[in-house]
Amino acid sequence: MIIVSVFVLIGVLLLLIIGTSIIQQQKARVEAERRTELARQRAIIDETEAVLSNTGLIPCSSNIVLVLYKRIEEALNIAASLSPVQKNDYERRLYDLRSQIEVLNSSPKSAPAIEQFRLPDNDRQVLTLVQTLKKMKAILRSEHNKGRVEPAVFSQEELRIDSLQLRINVDSMLARGRAACFMKQYGSAKQMVTKALATLHTIKAQTPNDPFIAKKVDEAKTMLDEIMGAQKLAQPQAVKPRAEEDDIDVLFQPKRKW
Repeated sequence: MIIVSVFVLIGVLLLLIIGTSIIQQQKARVEAERRTELARQRAIIDETEAVLSNTGLIPCSSNIVLVLYKRIEEALNIAASLSPVQKNDYERRLYDLRSQIEVLNSSPKSAPAIEQFRLPDNDRQVLTLVQTLKKMKAILRSEHNKGRVEPAVFSQEELRIDSLQLRINVDSMLARGRAACFMKQYGSAKQMVTKALATLHTIKAQTPNDPFIAKKVDEAKTMLDEIMGAQKLAQPQAVKPRAEEDDIDVLFQPKRKW
């Protein structure tokens, strides 16, 4: 009887150990998932705030700013529920953010003219612009796929981003072509401007009434003519063949008397 009781106790202990281990593993798994999700929400917040910090470099509409604000708001909400330690900090940031969202919602929607955009002279700023627009477009599509952006707003904002990307691409190629021409690297300059013209002609076929495209086509053609002219002037004059020079000398030399 005692032996049976001992075996029963051992079995109970084993079950307790196994049960405790399972519970601990479950808690560890839940904690790992919580940390992973919290890190993901923090990454969303950091990425979106980085895009927001660079919106001053481009003519952004209030609609796209609102999309970015609401993305941060959702991420802060989730992060606050996942991090009791930092909950107060997240809630404070949420309060400030919701005040900004309220101001945007109550104000008339604005969209600065894209035609006023000018490419920065600093290469680092140009790279920042390219990266910002790429991330902004990805965020816009992601939020649209989740049903958080109205189709009309999505189409309008995606078209604005595409237009800005086109302007940066074309302006960048023309600027590099101009710089190469200044350095008398006419081959590279011609290649850049020709590439810009090809891009412009492709877009012009799709949007023939875009004044920006027409203006840039004329600018690129003028620049290409200038490059071709400069390249022609820079080429060394052809040296006349020696045989031809000898024939001319013989023709005009004094005739001998016999």
